Amino acid sequence: MNHSMRWFGPQDPVSLMDLRQAGCTGVVSALHQIPVGEVWSIDAIAERKRIIEADNDRFTPLQWLVVESLPVHEHIKKGSADRDQYIANYQESLRNLAACGITTVCYNFMPVLDWSRTNLHYTLPTGATTLRYVWQDFALFDLYILKRPGAENDYDQAVKEAAQKRYKEMTPQDIALLTNTVLLGLPGSEEAFELSQFQKLLDGYATIDEATLQANLHYFIRAIAPLAQELGIRLCIHPDDPPRSLLGLPRVVKTEEDLAALMDACPVRANGITFCTGSLGVRADNDLPAMIRRFADRIHFVHLRSTKRESDPRDFHEAPHLEGDVDMYEVVKAILEVERQRALHGEPPIPMRPDHGFQMLDDLQKKTYPGYSAIGRLKALAELRGLEMALNRMTAS
Repeated sequence: MNHSMRWFGPQDPVSLMDLRQAGCTGVVSALHQIPVGEVWSIDAIAERKRIIEADNDRFTPLQWLVVESLPVHEHIKKGSADRDQYIANYQESLRNLAACGITTVCYNFMPVLDWSRTNLHYTLPTGATTLRYVWQDFALFDLYILKRPGAENDYDQAVKEAAQKRYKEMTPQDIALLTNTVLLGLPGSEEAFELSQFQKLLDGYATIDEATLQANLHYFIRAIAPLAQELGIRLCIHPDDPPRSLLGLPRVVKTEEDLAALMDACPVRANGITFCTGSLGVRADNDLPAMIRRFADRIHFVHLRSTKRESDPRDFHEAPHLEGDVDMYEVVKAILEVERQRALHGEPPIPMRPDHGFQMLDDLQKKTYPGYSAIGRLKALAELRGLEMALNRMTAS
């Protein structure tokens, strides 16, 4: 695999030199400063590329390997009357990325919210902290903080009663913390949505069910994947995280069959997948090694992390990368099998980044984007590189 890490740009407290020292040669980055829906200009792309490559003449060379993410405007997701203009802007951004030599582009199609958690500092037995999602806490936010109309229909009675009891015990500070955690903005931003405006964003999806959202996703991919194929760009959709509907919003990239339907919607190789083992692994019905083998030709980017389902399987937390519910041995083994087949045709390794590292050691005293501390990801990448080396040596012998 081509080892990389996510870098949020010049303001990221984790530096490019940190990535080098962790063993990366690839950088996963995006132009978060550009508003969603606007064209990424060649000048802006070239400037970020220049920053990433600035010290390549003196140190281990770094390459801007993957764009994560080129975000999809909400009007495209909703199928609004002006979606074709936003699609045209997206196409122009792809042309400009290709002109700058960047050919792997990750995106997602989650309405309104990106990944969601209810605790960004859940303490593990080791003292490290990690990300956690608790269904009851999410229900509490939905029912008693947001007070979304119709929310009571989405939760069973036991969860509603437990959430209400917990809500009555919460301080204003507790409420503010949960609110800001649930409504954390897009990756690269440290600002949450304003609660007063958030319901309006949800209302925009009031008439959009899963079938409609899926149709809008397929419309989008049919419009951009053929162009991407011509440009030599590989698009890779990130699965929903968590892989279930939230806040009455539909989600349509949760399961193997969701991915199969998307691949069939536009059967060109550029229409591909970011295989995120953490997102997909939350669901016990997703057989990750089998999915890797089924979608072998369409996996263009890999996120390796593991989650652990708790006593209520709707709850989970980020686990050590070689533990949890993801069988990382079988996952990496399957990826390496795919890479060996591709190598026969002269294709390069698949870009991979370790995802959602723990806050640990000195990083416990630092502020980084949740899940993207330096030391936690260094540990994760070291473990994954060791597993990869062992599997490759076993195969060679």
